[in-house]
Amino acid sequence: MTYARTGLTAALALCATTALAQDSITVAIQLEPPNLDPTGGAAQAIDSVLYANVFEGLTRFDANGAILPALARSWDISEEGLVYTFTLADGVSFHDGTTMDAEDVKFSLDRARAEDSTNAQKGLFEGITDVTVIDPQTVQVTLAQPNGNFLFNLAWGDAVIVAPESIADIASSPIGTGPFTFADWVQGDRIELTRNADYWGAAPALESATFRFIADPTAAFAAVMAEDVDAFIGFPAPENLPQFEADPRFQVLVGNTEGETILSTNNKMPPFDNVLVRQAVAHAIDRQAIIDGAMFGLGTPIGTHFAPHNPDYVDLLGNSPYDPERAKELLAEAGFADGFTTTLKLPPPSYARRGGEIIASQLRAVGIETEISNVEWAQWIEDVFTNKDFGLSIVSHTEPMDIGIYANPDYYFQYDNPDFQTLMETLNATTDPATRSDLLKQAQTIISEDYVNGYLFELAVATVAKAEIQGLWVNQPTAAVDLTGVSWAN
Repeated sequence: MTYARTGLTAALALCATTALAQDSITVAIQLEPPNLDPTGGAAQAIDSVLYANVFEGLTRFDANGAILPALARSWDISEEGLVYTFTLADGVSFHDGTTMDAEDVKFSLDRARAEDSTNAQKGLFEGITDVTVIDPQTVQVTLAQPNGNFLFNLAWGDAVIVAPESIADIASSPIGTGPFTFADWVQGDRIELTRNADYWGAAPALESATFRFIADPTAAFAAVMAEDVDAFIGFPAPENLPQFEADPRFQVLVGNTEGETILSTNNKMPPFDNVLVRQAVAHAIDRQAIIDGAMFGLGTPIGTHFAPHNPDYVDLLGNSPYDPERAKELLAEAGFADGFTTTLKLPPPSYARRGGEIIASQLRAVGIETEISNVEWAQWIEDVFTNKDFGLSIVSHTEPMDIGIYANPDYYFQYDNPDFQTLMETLNATTDPATRSDLLKQAQTIISEDYVNGYLFELAVATVAKAEIQGLWVNQPTAAVDLTGVSWAN
């Protein structure tokens, strides 16, 4: 009888634990967002927490990168490709109870494309000439010229729909239309979300979700192993993955991202304004040594700013093979036979901190000394991205198919090539798939041959999760931890 009571107590305790686990999840990621405004901040971590969970756009990416309807349930495109008429979902409210309608779409798109816009991807909206409200459920967007990427652009986190009533506090108290509402942000530790009881679409299985921020790889390993977190997206210590794969408590998912990891180069700062110097840097880099040393083999070498899994990718690794002797020759030809010293500013991700040490050693071997600064993400955004106060940096650009950033001379690496800018204008105005493919290949070749940045590798994403969790994205077609389809197996 005593044994029966003990067994029953244990069973009840187990059931209680399981019931709790089945409607909540604790997810760890490495970086904490500097703010919570996806329409005004460049940090990937903002979308990691909020994309599809709290905020929604007119369209969205699914787990495979396909474009799906979101707040826009359907659309019509005029014959000449200039006018998009969107029909919005019925009965949609923001988390504060205000109605989401065509006026909010107009507000969001006009704000994103305004002259004083702080949107990190303002170029997505430059082709819009007018946004007209037809009725509360219908909005019309007019373009200056056809844009084959327009529906794709609207799926970015930078294009989510926001409301004028709540925009003032969006950076600290985000209010969207998504299936989860923002509950709390304990800075330096976690962000908490709760299920939106009034969500207009299919309700998620999870009642609540907590995002924890664990930057240190050793601490990440300890947290997962102790089951303090249920899943770690973008696990920062790939050397530990075999240990998790051998443990039946866990599942390990390894997928691809849109993250071109580059040695960002300030093209307007001497001596990097000299293409010979940039070419020398490219030849000084041993990509595979970086992938093996920093990522324990996870990553695909790239020779341009484009994802290798994209069918339009061109293998341009032959433009910049590892050749330190050639690098020294190029430096001498550029007038730097004795080398030079520059800054190397590294944000927190493991690929940057670990990879930076390896690259510093490789550059030193050809005469280039680097002064390494390990900076927090907010400082990187301010110093490197905004103020362009850097010589070199390392960052992974996780936005989907974002080669268009090279057409913006004010972008942080300050590449100013009118021919490339014209090419991208032509691409944006082209809808024929074969022609677009050819233009994309030309674009990749130009930036590779101009050695704009040091092209390192396409970032892989490793997820370690408890074995019972289902519905997590394997790949990351955009920088998101989409919890809308996540549940616990019964």
